[in-house]
Amino acid sequence: MNKLGNFINGKQVPSHSERSSAVYNPATGQQSLEVSLASADETRDAISAAHKAFLTWSQVTPLRRAHVMFRFKVMLEANFDKLAEAISLEHGKVLSDAKGELTRGIEVVEFACGIPHLLKGEHSQNVGRGVDSFSLMQPLGVCAGISPFNFPVMVPMWMFPIAIACGNTFVMKPSEKDPSVIMMVAELLTQAGLPDGVFNIVNGDKEAVDILLSDARVQAVSFVGSTPIAEYIYATGSKNGKRVQALGGAKNHMVVMPDADTEQVVSALMGAAYGSAGERCMAISVAVCVGDESAEKLISHLKQEIAAMRVGPGTGFKEEPHMGPLVSKEHAQKVRSYIDAGVAQGASLLIDGRDFTVTGNEQGYFVGPTLFDQVKPGMRIYDEEIFGPVLSIVRVGSFEEALNLINAHEYGNGTTIFTTSGEYARAFSDEVQVGMVGINVPIPVPMAFHSFGGWKRSVFGPLNMHGQDGVRFYTRMKTVTARWPKNDISSHSFSMPTMK
Repeated sequence: MNKLGNFINGKQVPSHSERSSAVYNPATGQQSLEVSLASADETRDAISAAHKAFLTWSQVTPLRRAHVMFRFKVMLEANFDKLAEAISLEHGKVLSDAKGELTRGIEVVEFACGIPHLLKGEHSQNVGRGVDSFSLMQPLGVCAGISPFNFPVMVPMWMFPIAIACGNTFVMKPSEKDPSVIMMVAELLTQAGLPDGVFNIVNGDKEAVDILLSDARVQAVSFVGSTPIAEYIYATGSKNGKRVQALGGAKNHMVVMPDADTEQVVSALMGAAYGSAGERCMAISVAVCVGDESAEKLISHLKQEIAAMRVGPGTGFKEEPHMGPLVSKEHAQKVRSYIDAGVAQGASLLIDGRDFTVTGNEQGYFVGPTLFDQVKPGMRIYDEEIFGPVLSIVRVGSFEEALNLINAHEYGNGTTIFTTSGEYARAFSDEVQVGMVGINVPIPVPMAFHSFGGWKRSVFGPLNMHGQDGVRFYTRMKTVTARWPKNDISSHSFSMPTMK
């Protein structure tokens, strides 16, 4: 059995930790490798490598750092299929979805290639007589990223390409459930000309995370995951003087107005609810139907489409499935327990995915597409993030009721409305208390040159990921006020300086 270690100072290194975790192929339930869980000392070794590399990497010009990003992008594209297959084998998502994830990650690398422009800062001439003022956007130092299992490439790429392009060095702590592909990415970074120590990986668990949150050499921490862990990351990192951005959980609603085109809604909702087996922080898990007629029409069409869904392993297919397995046996059991709770609390279970099996892959971690009706606030399947292929139908009587329902929820990550009414669409985008909003768009994930992040208990910290917020997060601004007087100053001034 292969054993995965860490990536420190430009190369893969074996771990000396006595702790390890098994990595499985979710489609078969078979163990594929073992990953060591880094010790505190090994995590400090990675931080030391990054700290040393910062002294020289921070002095490399933004243009030359951009050249590395350009070459890295070329390397990613040359190895595109190999990387996508690795994602599919360890996470379970189907190959086309893995390619979509990789594409969105590469878009952030493309954004980072423009770092010479993004770091230009501001300049004002003659803010006072003979006085100029300008700003410098300078790197922080060692930065760290902690990423979830559901996007083993895309989410890390929300973090380290911008951080590195800004002149920082980086320590990545990926999920121990699917760690192989980010190790492949690290090798590509080295081949692209990134100096040793600028990018490092520690494969670990809470022991490694706590070192990243407490070591004084780490200046900033980025995190994506569940809300309880995001709160812990934010509180602990902030207490230790670090800059922190922590993205938490979600419960994303799609409002279906009576005037919406039912076929368009169903087409959008099938992929948004069941794509990647629902393991997306932007998955639509609640359809809010305005009026019983809207709900009945939607349910009738959904039942037909769900019955025709192909579910199976993410790779090795003759005809690609629409949906693959969940990432682990434990997570599949957790999703089934939510379905149990929905039934116990009185929701109407229209399609049950609990006993779903795939012929030839009976040991895989599959949960079938599940559909509930008559779901209400207070039920666990409505209140909590399930992170599985479970779609809930909520019925309301008006647009205002739908809007209030969403605004009352503790999460505010993403939402969308399907309507032909510009009046409702504008009111929705203006008044909904959610960070990312779609209008007739099922999954409103911003492009790399905009920023990603929610509201309320879906995010902790003032700055979101990638886009301009990403650049601001990984730099600190220094403002310089400069004067070159022609003559010696002949008198002292003890008053507040003003520009004249």
